[in-house]
Amino acid sequence: MSDNNPVTPSGRTTLIARIMSTSLVLQIAIGIVAAVVLAQISPNAAKASMLLGNLFVQALKAVAPVLVLVLVASAIANRRASHTSQMRPIVAMYLVGTIVAALLAVIMSSLFPTTLALQLSGVDAAAPQGIAEVLGGLLTKLVDNPVNAILSGNFIGILVWGVLLGIFLHHAAGPTRQMLADTADAVTHIVRLVIRLAPVGIFGLVAGNLAVSGLSALGGYARILSVLLGSMAIMALLLNPLIVWVKTRRNPYPLVFTALRESGMTAFFTRSSAANIPVNLALCERLDLEKDTYAVSIPLGATINMGGAAITITVLTLAAAHTLGIQVDLPTALLLSVVAALSACGASGVAGGSLLLVPLACGLFGISNDIAMQVVAVGFVISVLQDSAETALNSSTDVVFTAAIASKPNQAMR
Repeated sequence: MSDNNPVTPSGRTTLIARIMSTSLVLQIAIGIVAAVVLAQISPNAAKASMLLGNLFVQALKAVAPVLVLVLVASAIANRRASHTSQMRPIVAMYLVGTIVAALLAVIMSSLFPTTLALQLSGVDAAAPQGIAEVLGGLLTKLVDNPVNAILSGNFIGILVWGVLLGIFLHHAAGPTRQMLADTADAVTHIVRLVIRLAPVGIFGLVAGNLAVSGLSALGGYARILSVLLGSMAIMALLLNPLIVWVKTRRNPYPLVFTALRESGMTAFFTRSSAANIPVNLALCERLDLEKDTYAVSIPLGATINMGGAAITITVLTLAAAHTLGIQVDLPTALLLSVVAALSACGASGVAGGSLLLVPLACGLFGISNDIAMQVVAVGFVISVLQDSAETALNSSTDVVFTAAIASKPNQAMR
């Protein structure tokens, strides 16, 4: 029997061929198991395999800005009137979901108050000092140079240029719009090649992270981590489905579970909403949604649909307040929810982006920046799970809310 043949004389495929013929989700699961085994057997080899994960994430981040620009421009240039009206309810669901997530975090923090063992830390980061600074940063990104926006991964600026190009190319000659559509298709095929490497990339990420950090460091922060992960689970499995049901009056759970499995799993390990944009776009295509709608709503969701970030900001801020013995009344808690929701919309869309917005919310309680940055340091300690779960919630929700609105006529949610 030759090892070079994918099929044996009896017609049975080899192990590798069998794995490659399975679904992408199963391949990712196999990669995770293999990573855990490698981290236990050979930590040094596991650390070296982190290169595979870094290359995968870098490839996603490299292709995502170009993909967003051409897809948004093509979708709007070739849009039909019916798709324009679909964006309004999707954006409304994004904003409602983020505010609901912040309110849930307030309730969970009240039911399970948490204190932190704050210590001096070497974390050195510049955090926003007020809502005006966050909003000012957003406005600055709106008018960014398109080349710089692509190079820096400024998806707000990319969206603006994509929308403007699409609007003015909408009245261009047919061949021009077709060329734009063909370019979008070509970039989409490149993205599919990158996504096909997800099992290898996630194998590297899991193996490297387990070899470097492990899970032992999380023991001292089990309570705060439980509140965070519990809040995100409630949001993903109860409140998001409720929002979708109120809007559609249809069973949302087949869609929710599909999004968590195929979008949330990848986002959990890449820890980047921006890097997961190509994955979500591919999932929307498989769900046979309206392309003119999801080509805009998915990149937009990676920017403003930040329920997980709102939970992180709120829970860590209230933990700091409880640690310092600060009493939080209902009006202040409600104000914190609004601040957290607005701040979350300004999160950078990359791993750990929400943590640097915690000092902004801490400012509501007069907590000094030195103390607030210690809270941020705690966030980085637990980020191996917190940031992963946050990104999984954010990114999968983009698909859930988009599919709730952008399903084609007579198409059931799945």
